[in-house]
Amino acid sequence: MRFAKTILYVEDAEQSVRFMERAFGLTARVAMGADYGELDAGDTALAFASYSTGERHLPDGLAAGPSAAMSCEVALTVDDVPAAFRQAVAAGATPLQEPEEMPWGQVVSHLRCPDGTFVDLSSPAAS
Repeated sequence: MRFAKTILYVEDAEQSVRFMERAFGLTARVAMGADYGELDAGDTALAFASYSTGERHLPDGLAAGPSAAMSCEVALTVDDVPAAFRQAVAAGATPLQEPEEMPWGQVVSHLRCPDGTFVDLSSPAAS
């Protein structure tokens, strides 16, 4: 078994994919309009599907709609967190935690995307 992708349900998948391209430099690898899209995220994919697509696939299991509460976050690593953070904010992300060096040496920040997705934008963790 192998982990393939994470799918986040949003109002408009195409808008979310385009935002992730502008804000974080990820590359779309599947584009199916407002219903579905995937971004290349290394060994896995980060995918977005519309609420209506989720309701079709999971008619009794999807509670569709944005939430102010955080239920999950997408963690992205980058060498220059302050520059990537500024790029994401310029693209429309809401800053939640400015880049800050943690006691263990990792630089960590948090943002909220226009579709409500929470992003942990951090430097690689020391091994």
